[in-house]
Amino acid sequence: MRKTKLCIVLTLFFVLFLHAQQGRSETENGPYDLTFKQMPTTWDEGIPLGNGMIGELVWQKDGKLRFSLDRADLWDLRPMENLSKPEFSFKWVQQQVEDNNYKAVQQMFDVPYDRAPAPSKIPGAALEFDPVALGELQEITLSLQSAICNATWKNGAKLESFVHATQPVGWFRFTNVPASFSPELVVPPYRKDSTAGADSPVTGQDLQRLGYEQGKVSKEENRIVYRQKGWGGFEYEVAVAWKQSGKTVTGVWSVSSTFSEEKDGKKASGLVSECIKYETFDKAFKVHSDWWRTFHSKSSISIPDPVLEKQWYLEQYKFGSVARADVPPISLQAVWTADNGKLPPWKGDFHHDLNTQLSYWPAYSANHLDLEEGFLNWLWDNRETFKKYTRDYFGTDGMNVPGVTTLTGEPMGGWIQYSLGPTVGCWLGQHFYLHWKYSGDEQFLREKAYPWIKDAAVYLEQLSVKNAAGKRQLPLSSSPEMFDNSIKAWFKQTSNFDLALVRWTFEKASELAGLLNLNEEAAKWKAILAEWPDFALDDSGALEIAPGVAYTNSHRHFSHLVGWHPLGVIDWSNGGKEQEIIRKTLKTLENGSPDYWVGYSYSWLGNLYARAFMGDEAARTLRIFAEHFCLPNSFHANGDQTKQGFSKFTYRPFTLEGNFAFAAGIQEMLLQSHTGIIVLFPAIPNDWQNASFNTLRAQGGFLVTAQKANGKIAKVSIASEKGGVCKISNPFPGKTCRVKYSWKESGSLTGDTLSIEVPAGETIELME
Repeated sequence: MRKTKLCIVLTLFFVLFLHAQQGRSETENGPYDLTFKQMPTTWDEGIPLGNGMIGELVWQKDGKLRFSLDRADLWDLRPMENLSKPEFSFKWVQQQVEDNNYKAVQQMFDVPYDRAPAPSKIPGAALEFDPVALGELQEITLSLQSAICNATWKNGAKLESFVHATQPVGWFRFTNVPASFSPELVVPPYRKDSTAGADSPVTGQDLQRLGYEQGKVSKEENRIVYRQKGWGGFEYEVAVAWKQSGKTVTGVWSVSSTFSEEKDGKKASGLVSECIKYETFDKAFKVHSDWWRTFHSKSSISIPDPVLEKQWYLEQYKFGSVARADVPPISLQAVWTADNGKLPPWKGDFHHDLNTQLSYWPAYSANHLDLEEGFLNWLWDNRETFKKYTRDYFGTDGMNVPGVTTLTGEPMGGWIQYSLGPTVGCWLGQHFYLHWKYSGDEQFLREKAYPWIKDAAVYLEQLSVKNAAGKRQLPLSSSPEMFDNSIKAWFKQTSNFDLALVRWTFEKASELAGLLNLNEEAAKWKAILAEWPDFALDDSGALEIAPGVAYTNSHRHFSHLVGWHPLGVIDWSNGGKEQEIIRKTLKTLENGSPDYWVGYSYSWLGNLYARAFMGDEAARTLRIFAEHFCLPNSFHANGDQTKQGFSKFTYRPFTLEGNFAFAAGIQEMLLQSHTGIIVLFPAIPNDWQNASFNTLRAQGGFLVTAQKANGKIAKVSIASEKGGVCKISNPFPGKTCRVKYSWKESGSLTGDTLSIEVPAGETIELME
C-alpha cells in the first residue's frame, strides 16, 4: 500500500512535465533540444546518440552525411611490456627519487605510454549517404526527450535516427529519397599508402601504428558487413541492413565484439538481419522512447537562467546516453570515439585521477543510481586484477587501483605520480560509499561498500610509515597533476590530496564497520585515523598542495582541494576554523590566474562555490563553462573555444568529465545532503526568486521536490524509499513548520533542524 502511495505521489509531481513533453510532436523542437541550420562538419561536433554500449555521431564529412559508429568495448588490450619488468615497484621509484635519478623512472614508465599506440580504445566504422539525393539542409535537431536525431532537407527529404535505448542497434529512416538511395560502410584506415605518423596522445596517434591488417567488407543485397581483426584474437564486426518501400529507406546497424559474441552468441550481421526482418522502426522507437520518458521522469529542474538550465538538461541526456548498469564505465569519450583516422585523445582510456570520478558525480542527486551501478559493477568485477597490481607494485595486501586503466582494469602507465598513484582506490571507494548513502541499501553496505573501503584501509595501513614525530605518512606522495611528471611532482611529506583520501578512508571504514557492529574493526580504523597529521596550510591559512608547497601557479586540477569537495572532510558546516580555511582557499584561487585551467576546472569550481553557499559565484563560474568550453553540440572541449582569456588552453580534445561535473554543480546549488541534513536551495543566486526541482535524491534514500516562488520556499515534498529519519534544515527559518503526513494526521515542528521519521513508501509535505 505504501509503495502504491509513493508511486501516486511521484506520478502527480511529473504529470505537468510529462504532459508538456508528450504533447509535442516528434518534429516539434523542445526548449532544450539542439537545432542547427547547417550540418556539423567535424566528428566532435556531431549529433550524439548512444545507449552506454554503442554510440553514433551524425555529421557531414567531405559533403557526405556520415554516421560515426562506436562500441564501448572495442579495445586493443596488448599489455604494456614495461609494466612487467623488475623495476615495476613503488620501492624502486622511491629509490630513484632519493637518488635524484628520476629520468630513469620517466623512461621506464612515462615515455612508453606516449610512444606506444596501445593499449587503447579503437574506433568502429561509419555509414555514409550520397548527398546528391538530399540536397540542401533545412534543419537538423537532437530531441532530448526522445533521444532521436531529425533532419530535413529543402527538397523534402527527411532523416530520423536513434540508438535503441535497450538493444545494441541503431535505427535510421529516410523518407522522400530515390529508389537507389542506400548507405555505404566506411572502415577505419588501419592500412593506407602513407607512412603512419607518430602524433601525441592528446591529438591521437595514427591508426596504422596498431599494425592491423585491414578488415574485410562483404556486400550483399541490402546488407553490408565489416569484420576487423585486432590484437590477440580480438575481433569486431559492424553491419548494416536496410529495406526500401517506395521513397522510404529504413535501416538498422549494429557493432559486436569478441566480448559480446562470446557472451550472447550474436554477431552484428545476424542481429541487423533479424531486426530488419522482424522489427519495424516505429515499434522499436516506441520501446526506445518509453525508456527515455522514464529516464527524464527521474528528476527535473526549473531555474531562471536559460543557459544553465539548458546545459543541465543536455548533460542529463548525455549521461543517459553513456551510462547503464551492464556496460563499461564512462571513459574519456565514452561511446563517441574519434572518427578522424586516429586513436582518440589520451587513447580513450579510463583515467581515475579525476575523469571517471567526476563523470558519475551527477548520478546521485539526479536520481540515476541504476545507471551509476555500471561503474561500481566494473570496479567490483576487476578487484582481483587490482589486488594483483597492489601486490606487484606496492608490495602490500589490501587493494589500490591504477590511475589509468584498460577496459579490463590493467595499468597502462603514463605519468606515474597519477597513473600509479598511491590513493586512487580510495577516491574510487567514495563512489561505493555514496551509493550506500543515497540508496540506503544495507545489503550493498555489507557486501560491497565496506569490503571495498576496508581493502583500501588495509593497503594504506601497510604502505604508510611513521615519521620522527610519530605521525603516519606515505613513503612518497603526489597531487594530480601538479608539476606534471617531473621529480617535483613527488612529495616526501603527504600531500593534501593524498592526506584527504587517507583520512576519508579511515574515517569511513570506522563509520561503516560500526554500522555493521564490527566494533573492533571500527576502533582500529579510528585509532589509525588519529595517527595522521592535519592538513597543510600556507601562511594565509589556505590549503597548500603539500607541506611547504603553496598553490601559487595556475593549474587545471584542484587535487589539493578534494578534502573539501567532493570528500567533505573539510566542510562549511563544521564552523569557524574550517569556514576560514575555505574562505582563504577560495581567495587564493580567485587571486590567481585561470591561465592553465580547463573546462572541468570551472565545473569543479562551481561545485566548490556551491559547497561554500556562494550562489552568485557558482552560477557565474558554471556559465563560463557552458559558454566558453563547450562545442556547439555541448561536448566539453577542455580549451577556451572563444579565446576570451578564460584559459590559455584553446585546443579542443573532447572529454566528458567536465560536462557531468557541471551538472553536479547545478544540483549542489539546489539541494545538499552530504552532512546528513537536507538543505534546500543552499547556493542559488540572490536574483533567482523563482526556482524548483522534482525528485532530486538526498542521502538516506529521500526523494525531494521543492519550489521557491517570489523568493520564498512555497512547496516541499519528501518521499522515503527505505524509511528512516529525515533531517532537514527548516525551510521556514524561525517559524513553525506544518507537516502533512501521508500515513497519519498532520502536525507541526519548530527548530533550525527538523527530524522526521518517515516510513518506507510514505511522503511528507512541509508548509509554513
